Amino acid sequence: MGIEEHIPGGILLGTVEKLVNWTRKQSLWPATFGLACCAIEMMAAGSARYDMARFGMEVFRASPRQADLMIVAGRVSQKMAPVVRQIYDQMPEPKWVLSMGVCASSGGMFNNYAIVQGVDHIVPVDMYLPGCPPRPEMLMDAILKLHDKIMNEPLGERRRRKLEAQGGPDPLVGTIPSSYRYNKAKRRQWEQAVAEGRQEQLRIANWMQEGAHRG
Repeated sequence: MGIEEHIPGGILLGTVEKLVNWTRKQSLWPATFGLACCAIEMMAAGSARYDMARFGMEVFRASPRQADLMIVAGRVSQKMAPVVRQIYDQMPEPKWVLSMGVCASSGGMFNNYAIVQGVDHIVPVDMYLPGCPPRPEMLMDAILKLHDKIMNEPLGERRRRKLEAQGGPDPLVGTIPSSYRYNKAKRRQWEQAVAEGRQEQLRIANWMQEGAHRG
């Protein structure tokens, strides 16, 4: 029982939230950004054979200010990590990050001091894609799953109520590295470092300590 019974046929009803999320998911513009061999598979996904234009994603933007999706395709070196973060910071809100391949997600086979062991140490990640390297079909499947996540994202008052039901927004969600997120002692250590503004010093100290154990 509702307004649907009192309107003529051929009229569809919806919500502004659904409309906004639909427009966002149908027009994701990835940044022209590749780090290693996974970028070749990302390029293949944009070719005519796989035709990402079906999802409104044929425009790979050369400027991060015109992109809202970062596909981290390949391993992230310590030298490249500040550049990745700078590109992410230049992208307008709302924006999403897809970690493509095992090297971007966890360092992969490169378990050494030169490679960041997971891009979530640098930027918040919305979707992880396994594989070494993942095929273009897998990338498209991950993008479709990201579409579902965007489509079901609450906005406005519903988002506020959801955050209140969860006890309020966690300022560390999306910013705390995974190596600190699930360890209570390390999480408290990270929270204290954030409060004092010395996150980078903490990362460097732990990195040097881990290097001493390996050496």
